[in-house]
Amino acid sequence: MATELRILSPWFRLLIPSVADLIFIVLLIALTGGGLAGRLLKDAGTGWHIRNGQQILLTHSITRTDTFSYTMQGQTWYAWEWLYDVLIAAIYQWLGLNGVVFFTAVVIAATFALVLRLALHRGSSLPVAVILLMLAVGASIIHFFARPHVLSWLLTVIWFQLLDSSETASETAAHAEQDRRLHWFPVIMLFWANLHGGFLLGIALCGLYLIAGLIRYFSDREDRQKIGRWLKRLAVASLLSLLATFVNPYGYRLHVHIYQYLSNRFLMNHIDEFLSPNFHGVAQQCFAALLLITVAAVATKRQKLRLSHLLVIIFAAYSGLYASRNLPVSSILLTLMVAPILSASIFDTDALQKMTPWLRGLISRGSAFAARMTDMELRFRGHLWPALAVLLGLLVCTQHGRLGARQVMDAQFDAKRFPVQAVEVIAQRGIEEPIFAPDYWGGYLIYRFFPEPKVFVDDRHDLYGERFLKDYLKVINVQPDWEKFLNERQVHWVLAPAGSSLANILKETPSWKVTYEDNTAVLFQKAR
Repeated sequence: MATELRILSPWFRLLIPSVADLIFIVLLIALTGGGLAGRLLKDAGTGWHIRNGQQILLTHSITRTDTFSYTMQGQTWYAWEWLYDVLIAAIYQWLGLNGVVFFTAVVIAATFALVLRLALHRGSSLPVAVILLMLAVGASIIHFFARPHVLSWLLTVIWFQLLDSSETASETAAHAEQDRRLHWFPVIMLFWANLHGGFLLGIALCGLYLIAGLIRYFSDREDRQKIGRWLKRLAVASLLSLLATFVNPYGYRLHVHIYQYLSNRFLMNHIDEFLSPNFHGVAQQCFAALLLITVAAVATKRQKLRLSHLLVIIFAAYSGLYASRNLPVSSILLTLMVAPILSASIFDTDALQKMTPWLRGLISRGSAFAARMTDMELRFRGHLWPALAVLLGLLVCTQHGRLGARQVMDAQFDAKRFPVQAVEVIAQRGIEEPIFAPDYWGGYLIYRFFPEPKVFVDDRHDLYGERFLKDYLKVINVQPDWEKFLNERQVHWVLAPAGSSLANILKETPSWKVTYEDNTAVLFQKAR
């Protein structure tokens, strides 16, 4: 009784952090000043997102043509993540790179903390939800970058919860409550379509639920009228959401461009993030473990699985196996779907009766403990400690990463991954001619050099296109006629990774000479 009174005490629920709170705080610390702090700036694309946002803020107009590269200058560029660029540029101007990293860490931590809470509300036990969440975090680390896709993760979780809960509510709740849920869809989509291309996932999820609803409508005569009303509401909300995606600076042309980009087989087969996962990595193995758990949970489920849930599970599994970039979202969806199913299977009372007494007793005690922990977790609503952690992080960012006399944050692009020292040399020498460098360095060069010198290529592969990138890869891989492409483009400077095939061949080519070299990069100049 005393324990129950303590749990029910408002002060107790306010002052004691929940497991979700702890997950948020641990991830926030790890991503800003802990072991994962260096990951968020390992993608150079962060650089051009910042500079494009600053350009938009300065000119008060959305970017429509390329201003960053020598090769594509003036060409049409669909900056479909412009709203994120503006947001991240404003944060950068206020708090610098520390602010960019901190904002990204908050979004990632909030996403996974929310996944845990939603998994519990969907019927999962706390231990099962935590285990699956850790696997999802492990699978997602591969894309822990300060880029707009992290906002897409958070929006996917919110979108899925609204969509799935609206289907559940259609069976019991009043029509007004269903309408309020679905009314959020176009509003969310309006922002999502201007933040990240992942808005297509929201439309796809609506499609899956519509398909499942139609099958239920024609197969279930008793509830056909109720299902039909919900289908109409979902169809209207989905249509309005689809129309909301056209409210962007480029209109329907953005959709045409995205289709052409994603349907280009050469690009999809040569861009690393679109390739299928290599399961020798830890992140990919975490996803594989989630897949195996999913198969086991579905196979042992005693009650019939809802068709919409089955379609989401199949969709998430296929998406994760199709492309590495889908691993985070696929893992999140699988966690939300599988955690309640697995919890019900583990603590199935009918199955317990067939076990030996000692095993039945052990699982029963574990089930009771898990139920108490889950109930206690759901009672915590204050979230005081995550709020304090965010405020403290903001304070640290305003103090240039210092907490008192101690430097706790120092967000920088990794000098072992990016040509940091070579760029300083280029700046000191006042080199303003275009510099050929790998595409995965291009965003960093834009960040450091904009407006001059301009880059030769960067990771905006949809801008450069198949024909250009084929020639670019000839140079990077030192294939036949590799030097012809450089001559045609009048390239006089090359910045190549130390020890790469390109660096080695240029050292043996008389017309090129080394002007600077370190452990990361080699700067070459062509003899004139």
